[in-house]
Amino acid sequence: MATRPVLLRARAPLRLGLGGGGTDVSPYSDRFGGQVLNVTIDKYAYATLAPAPEGTVELIAADSGVSWQGEAAPVLTRVKGLDLHVGVYNRVVRDFCDGQPMSVSITTHSEAPPGSGLGSSSTMVVAILQVFCEYLSLPLGEYEIAKLAYEIERDDLGMAGGKQDQYAATFGGMNFMEFYADRVIVNPLRMKHHIKAELESSLVLYYTGVSRESAKIIAEQTAHIEQRDEKPLEAMHRVKAEARAMKEAVLRGDWDAFASSMRTGWEEKKKLASSISNSAIDEVYDAAIAAGALAGKVSGAGGGGFMMFFVELSKRPAVMKRLSEFNGQVFTCNFTEGGAHSWRKS
Repeated sequence: MATRPVLLRARAPLRLGLGGGGTDVSPYSDRFGGQVLNVTIDKYAYATLAPAPEGTVELIAADSGVSWQGEAAPVLTRVKGLDLHVGVYNRVVRDFCDGQPMSVSITTHSEAPPGSGLGSSSTMVVAILQVFCEYLSLPLGEYEIAKLAYEIERDDLGMAGGKQDQYAATFGGMNFMEFYADRVIVNPLRMKHHIKAELESSLVLYYTGVSRESAKIIAEQTAHIEQRDEKPLEAMHRVKAEARAMKEAVLRGDWDAFASSMRTGWEEKKKLASSISNSAIDEVYDAAIAAGALAGKVSGAGGGGFMMFFVELSKRPAVMKRLSEFNGQVFTCNFTEGGAHSWRKS
């Protein structure tokens, strides 16, 4: 009987950006230091690695139906829809295989689409890296994996964005993160069980549709910082301050302060770039508040993707019913404790 090949799998959790988003993007984080509060949720990016026929590489994005098969070269040419797969493969071959190509098949899928505002692209890079760590027995810690994922996405592939997503996916849980030019510090928050339960029960997610605005928004934010435009820069400082205030509110279980920080942070974030919000987002936001939500914001750069609302539990059914009257999708979520991990399936 033929031996079935061992499949290697990995998954990494997606995240909600609760506060401070945008301050993790260079050059702001390099010049002033960024601070972000985020938490990973029970939605994941998955990667599976299997042997491929000798001398070949196969790359598959199962959720989008894009696939490619070709020669196992030391450097693969970028393939539309498979940029993340190619980027990770090329960096792993270069840094850990002495430039020797690997005959592997990589299949991925995500429980959230690109542009969702949940860090889906960066989370996918982490998942693919994690499965290569399992395959090659690479002794990389969380900080090393997250830093490598950031370099692949931002430097190798030239994709715009910040740093929080890679670290959230790798570490998991609720973290207060600090970003500087030369280092990142991840501070895990040890929430009491009743605080975690209350916060989970008070969040409603609404998916507006895929955002096409993130690169444009990030470019506008970057230009404001480089030109030292006073109003957007001051708004960025206040966004960072609200992330700190929100962290303290969570640790105390002070929900009035939490809601206040989310409201203020969203108002300040909208001042960072012109397309962070739009009439459709504003309409959904206003409807949720009218139905009883205490605060809300867009998770991610803005322009679309997932919105989140902080709602007193007794009002959650009414808010969810009102949101369901729009064209998007309504979700609840649970937090995850762990970050990226891998395993073997024989």
